[in-house]
Amino acid sequence: MGCGSCSTGGGCTPNGCKSNGSCGTGGCQTMEVHDWLSNLDMPSNYKAFQVTEIKFKGSRKEFFLNNDNIYLEIGELVAVEGPTGGFDVGHVSLTGELVRVQMKRRKTSMDQVTKKIYRKATEADVEKWNAAKEMEWETMHKARKLALDLRLQMKISDVDYQADKTKATFFYTADGRVDFRELIKKMAENFRIRIEMRQIGMRQEAGRLGGIGSCGRELCCSTWLTNFKTVSTAAARYQNLSLNTLKLAGQCGKLKCCLNYELDTYLDALKDIPDRIENLDTEAGYARHQKTDIFKKIMWFSYQGDENWIPVAAARVKEIMVMNKAGKKAPNLKEEAIQIAAPVVIEKSFDYENVVGQDSLTRLDERSKGKNNANRNQKSNRNNNPNRRERVPTGDKSIAPNNKPQANPQGGKPAQNGPKPQQNAGAKPQQQAVPKPQHVNGPKPQGTKPVAKAEGTPDAVDGTKPEQSKNKNRNNRRKNNNRRNNNNGSENKPTVE
Repeated sequence: MGCGSCSTGGGCTPNGCKSNGSCGTGGCQTMEVHDWLSNLDMPSNYKAFQVTEIKFKGSRKEFFLNNDNIYLEIGELVAVEGPTGGFDVGHVSLTGELVRVQMKRRKTSMDQVTKKIYRKATEADVEKWNAAKEMEWETMHKARKLALDLRLQMKISDVDYQADKTKATFFYTADGRVDFRELIKKMAENFRIRIEMRQIGMRQEAGRLGGIGSCGRELCCSTWLTNFKTVSTAAARYQNLSLNTLKLAGQCGKLKCCLNYELDTYLDALKDIPDRIENLDTEAGYARHQKTDIFKKIMWFSYQGDENWIPVAAARVKEIMVMNKAGKKAPNLKEEAIQIAAPVVIEKSFDYENVVGQDSLTRLDERSKGKNNANRNQKSNRNNNPNRRERVPTGDKSIAPNNKPQANPQGGKPAQNGPKPQQNAGAKPQQQAVPKPQHVNGPKPQGTKPVAKAEGTPDAVDGTKPEQSKNKNRNNRRKNNNRRNNNNGSENKPTVE
């Protein structure tokens, strides 16, 4: 809860806090009482109440006498008398007349307050106190190891050192009584301090350790809840919750304390709802109960073979049940159905303009759509290109399948671009009957010009070859390749004149 010196009003940094965002107790104190008398002017003859409330680790609070009338403010560190001698350091949690109210609430009389406040904590006191707190983590793990060696059915959850390092209180949880006499002997030998063992419950353990609940907030038992009431599964039944222990249990392993928060509201709403709802006898037949909205006081019924649910007021259902007990049938429920207004969806208007576009959840989808459209445009441009080369079917030998250069069988220059004119029909070809593309596979002879790449067609024979099937053309190409590999380029060497 907020306080006058550290109120979290409208920002992360508490207002009026001079520790750059945190009080002397590490933030707005938990389980604190708001001092509503701090800003009031007291009478001139007013004498402050001599008892002060001091808070220690784990929300432990005790009352101490301020016999020297030391001026104290909430959050200050003070050195107080220890429970068994020595001194301890704690924070001032409450002063003034509200301490009297707290003592009455906790049923504590003035005779029971015997310990007193020594002084405000000095630098030496704070250094000893910090050194003692640093030893708690290591001490707790060593104590757990000793308990495991002795096979004790207990769990040591926390250790609280006194500021002068003369005493340590061990808090543990267990299902039953535990004989830890041997454990205390071994811990006294290892730690060389006075030891006190205190058993706590599961809820108290969760309150001391703290944590985040399933609601996303800090645990109630570690922030503001001081008394633990019993929670039963009946609270979940009244609220129509599923009896799933994994969802109903908190971090302490017990049922969540928040199940009791709204229980009274549900019990008040259930007073207007019939307890035992049976099938309603109407002129159209028996109506079966489907569901109930206890806050709107509406009950839904349906007839056999009809999928539509009929909303009826809870008060009218009670009247129909009385009629059925008297042997009378109620009229058709469809005639008495309640008109439920459809929920109105209000469009939210934002007072800012999304300039960058980073708030859109579909911004990545729009980016991928843009890439797909660009790829489609590139494909369409390729298809519409007038200089695009068309694929030639394999069966047509009149057009070259590729643009590789061809050598002249007479030893002259290679053929130029464009188709080679055909020879006379009566002329005898000098080469083989079946033309094949000529390649220069051997080394270049000296004194001749290198064969340049030319885009042309292979030498054609008189007339055109009849079109053949794809398998036959594939076999011919394989044969030509085998012949070319066997010749090693000897037949394709141009002659030197």
